[in-house]
Amino acid sequence: MKFLITGGAGFIGSYLSEKLLAEGHEVIALDNLSTGTQENIAHLTKNSSFHFVEGSVMDKEILSKSAEGVQGIFHLAAAVGVKFVMENLVTSMEVNVKGTENVLETALKLGGIKVLITSSSEVYGKSSKKRFHEEDDLIIGPPHKFRWSYATSKLLDEFLALSYHAERNLPVTIVRLFNICGPRQTGRYGMVIPRFVRQALKGEPITVYGSGKQLRSFAHVKDAVEGMAKLMLEPAAEGKIFNLGNPRGITIEELAIKIKEMTRSKSPITYLPYEEVYGPHFEDLMYRVPDINHAKAVIGFMPRYHLEDILTETVEYFRSK
Repeated sequence: MKFLITGGAGFIGSYLSEKLLAEGHEVIALDNLSTGTQENIAHLTKNSSFHFVEGSVMDKEILSKSAEGVQGIFHLAAAVGVKFVMENLVTSMEVNVKGTENVLETALKLGGIKVLITSSSEVYGKSSKKRFHEEDDLIIGPPHKFRWSYATSKLLDEFLALSYHAERNLPVTIVRLFNICGPRQTGRYGMVIPRFVRQALKGEPITVYGSGKQLRSFAHVKDAVEGMAKLMLEPAAEGKIFNLGNPRGITIEELAIKIKEMTRSKSPITYLPYEEVYGPHFEDLMYRVPDINHAKAVIGFMPRYHLEDILTETVEYFRSK
């Protein structure tokens, strides 16, 4: 088959390209290189089934040309990372919402191409549940706490996609990703594992934001893209939402200690209040762990990689750099 990946030169997009190419598919990767990089896809360019297009989902003409003849669109292009979003509030909202609208509109005009929308665990908001299910009610914080602008934009993407499915019969599937990690991920936009690893390897203080008691889960990018590829090809997934992540949780404080031990670093672990990092308009949450039973039931999804695998590979990646 032939697929379009928006955000195809990004961290997850490059792994998804690898996965699809390995399965014998043809891939068109569309990326404006704002956060994606040529380095992520350099090893794919010699494959005749891989095609890179530099451009944005905000450009309808480039998007339409890139989508011609494809059987499915993986829509990954978005503003990514807490730091990037907090520093680019308007751009983040515009790209996330208008970009998704453009993708859905293009897919419909070209005959009803199936679209897989990548959403985020952020949409679960301020819920105090220890493990989140796709049918849970969502509790989003107030507008003046700008952290929730990202969650709101991704939630609007979900409503828009499901509306296209219900009203215009466009085949869509939504995945909510929970902290997808691995080699190639950069800490530049606030991703915690690469940031901690780089600090530990350099002997710099490992900076924990907030109390460190926040519970998170981390999934290997290879598990995530395998789930995404299966959901794209599964008719029973159309019109549905799926959590993709690892149900094993760990606190951020425990994560910092584990990385310090694995790297044999002498870095001290320090704590910074959120307002010093993101300003006064930020609000954090305590829990972010998925219930993956829906994906397990429909496509047999079960993570093969553990947190230790992610950390080992990420440490090796940054040491090699």
